[in-house]
Amino acid sequence: MSPTLINVVLISLGLTPSLVWLYFFAKKDCHPEPKNLLAQTFLMGIIISPIAILLQFSFAQLASTITGIDQALTQNTSYFFLWAAVVEEAIKFYAVRVLIMRNPEFDEPIDAMIYMITAGLGFAAMENILVMFRVFPDGAQTTLATWALRFTGATLLHALSSGLMGYFLAMSWFFQDHKKKLIVVGLIMATIFHFTFNTFLSAFEDRVTSLIYSTSLLLIMAFLVSILFDKIKERRGKTAAGPAITSPAFLKYGVSNKSINLLG
Repeated sequence: MSPTLINVVLISLGLTPSLVWLYFFAKKDCHPEPKNLLAQTFLMGIIISPIAILLQFSFAQLASTITGIDQALTQNTSYFFLWAAVVEEAIKFYAVRVLIMRNPEFDEPIDAMIYMITAGLGFAAMENILVMFRVFPDGAQTTLATWALRFTGATLLHALSSGLMGYFLAMSWFFQDHKKKLIVVGLIMATIFHFTFNTFLSAFEDRVTSLIYSTSLLLIMAFLVSILFDKIKERRGKTAAGPAITSPAFLKYGVSNKSINLLG
């Protein structure tokens, strides 16, 4: 297989999980968003991801300098996991804030969840692509196994954590006087979920135990996000007969190497 074809295959593998989950979550919207705007949001998630990588690398380098611990080891600490979660959730929110929040198409609360999830899946796509290139030298079997685990693990993590953030962003639609507080709470909740998932993957020596805990967390969060979708639809339905809520201007602000490959 030629190097060019290998690159195409690895990039395709990296993109596929995000695109599949995007199709699934987009169906939650009763009034589908413009495909071109969803594509832009997805692409923005990809484009902005290097900022998170740079901030995480800088943190690991600084921690290594201060503690004298090898940089690779600092990336397997709870401090690094917390920093990574904060950075990634903030970056995904920033992508939506820049691209979507003042767009006329951002005209109903549930859009907040849809666009946040889309940006999160774009971010996850870049992560997946990088991981595919990282594990490919270990062989096709390892690459496919890692791909399958990230499909149902880290990729879904990014969608759900972004969806959770999107819920609080949607709630700020109804409580505009508290929008800043709701956004902060949303970022905190998304960060806690993200941090807990990565911690579960790395906290146990037994990999099966780690997967059981992390998968259980994802199932719980998937159930919760599904409920939150319904709650936003229900609340919007109750207010539909009242005064119209103006659109985008409503927001002024808007482990081991194997384990690391599975982190979100």
